[in-house]
Amino acid sequence: MEGHKHILAIINPVSGTGSKDKIPRLIETMVDHEKNDVSIIMSEYAGHAREITEQAVNDGIDVVVAIGGDGTVNEVGSALCGTDTALAIVPCGSGNGLARHLRISMNTSRALQVLNDGIVGKFDYCTINRKPFFCTCGMGFDATVSDKFSNEGTRGFITYIKTALSEYLKYKPQEYVINIDGAILREKAFVVACCNAAQYGNNAYIAPRATMQDGLIDVTVMHPFSIINSPIIGARLFLRKLSQDQHVSIYRGKRVIIERLHDDVVHIDGDPMVMPARLVIENVSRGIKILVPPTLPDDV
Repeated sequence: MEGHKHILAIINPVSGTGSKDKIPRLIETMVDHEKNDVSIIMSEYAGHAREITEQAVNDGIDVVVAIGGDGTVNEVGSALCGTDTALAIVPCGSGNGLARHLRISMNTSRALQVLNDGIVGKFDYCTINRKPFFCTCGMGFDATVSDKFSNEGTRGFITYIKTALSEYLKYKPQEYVINIDGAILREKAFVVACCNAAQYGNNAYIAPRATMQDGLIDVTVMHPFSIINSPIIGARLFLRKLSQDQHVSIYRGKRVIIERLHDDVVHIDGDPMVMPARLVIENVSRGIKILVPPTLPDDV
């Protein structure tokens, strides 16, 4: 992005596991002030980041920086869809799926460097019943784990794994009717994930070949499997080889309609929410501007 930029940084102080106290000073140190004017605001409650971002768009801000996890990125990004204001990300959450997909460093100083030398690209986002998401939305086991994890007293990867293991022992696969661009699938599934980007976060690749510039949704269906198979599936999830597993089918389409037996929890970029039995997921091609590293590969 060339020229002088007006940047607003929104810090979510409660995302992830670490303190954000040093980040304002780091912003002052790392950002090139000859190229950028930077303001900093701390979000104070759920939904606040979106309200701040909506005002920033009205004020003509060039870039809004989401400093937090995928939930914070979703709040900020949701208000930037279809606007000329670009999203930037400084990952400070538990999973940081979108930042990892876009090759943004997990190191705060290096992530902030993108504000100086990054380029603006146009990327796809998706909606589920008109609610935007940027990485993944899902139902089934992963949504149940997300719901339980959100109520845990501690955050982080270890807590997430403990929650997942506990829930696995009692989870029952669900029945789904899935319509992908008119093709009907009837599935009993452990997980149904609709993906704009390749991973949940923490380098767990639920849709290994997903890209954010192809105009398509990757639909990963994980069929029921025995506990004996779970270590292999888990390994393939992190090795980016999930599509090779016999218990997994991956489809692609622009519009997906999923019908379940009843209203149930869905996760949207990792945040759980109870949604209707009928879900409509759509891709919005090149609908959001994102500030990314200049070395970003073409297939992201």
